[in-house]
Amino acid sequence: MQQIRIDAPTSLRTSASSSSASERVMWLNADRVLYVGLHGEPSLRTLGAISIYVSLKCPHKICIDGETWRETEFSVVPAGMPHRIASGERMICNVLIESETVDLQSLPDYIRNGRGAVDAPAALRAMRDALDRFKRCALRQYGRTEDFDRNFFGCALPTRPIDRRIRAVLERIKQDPNSHTSAEDCAVASHLSVSRFLHLFKSEVGSPFRSFRTWQRARSVLYYVTQSANLANIALDVGYPDSTHFSHSIRQVYGLTPKSIFAGCRKLALYGSGAAATPRYGFP
Repeated sequence: MQQIRIDAPTSLRTSASSSSASERVMWLNADRVLYVGLHGEPSLRTLGAISIYVSLKCPHKICIDGETWRETEFSVVPAGMPHRIASGERMICNVLIESETVDLQSLPDYIRNGRGAVDAPAALRAMRDALDRFKRCALRQYGRTEDFDRNFFGCALPTRPIDRRIRAVLERIKQDPNSHTSAEDCAVASHLSVSRFLHLFKSEVGSPFRSFRTWQRARSVLYYVTQSANLANIALDVGYPDSTHFSHSIRQVYGLTPKSIFAGCRKLALYGSGAAATPRYGFP
């Protein structure tokens, strides 16, 4: 699949018009996702990225891995951890950080140690201010991941050092997450045995090879959510063998069926760059 790149200024320019508080938007590239939109059911979800949830007005409730529900305006969930979110309003803000792109030990404390509700009022204010800047800007684009980080976190998040062989595999999967890349193929390309490759991959990336590949495929669906194509065709486009497998896999990750996700994104404005991204410069 062809990679589409949308270049943009390194800083956001503010427009004179103010954004509607009810506007639904998503910006994403290969490393980050910003989603502001409908929340959906409080179903169990297991995302392959670090998840940050920010209430827009009313607090939300979060349940981590079957533990007690807690009410908060700001929560953080480590990558791969099952959780449920019950929002106190129809919409919520969700920021995803791909964990293989950052040095976990050097992240801000509220992200590094976050596991559910977080008491970080300064970070919460900064995130809300950053969201407001994004929604008021003219282009709504970031040229680089570092520019996104500076707006939402105040600085470029520290990157994780990764073995060059594993980094090449990561780039291959992220450039084409819908291909059926096997561990055997990657091991051969890396000049490693399969067992050594799988061990090194998990050690360097922090998640098993199959889990990473599954998440990247499910993540790639986000680039299609504003399209009106038949879901069965989209399932094939993103590498699922059939619509049944597509529905089951997506529900395991997002806690919602593809049908529900696409229905909730009908009025979503999509921005960013990626394998199937189609920017929309306007309002639904």
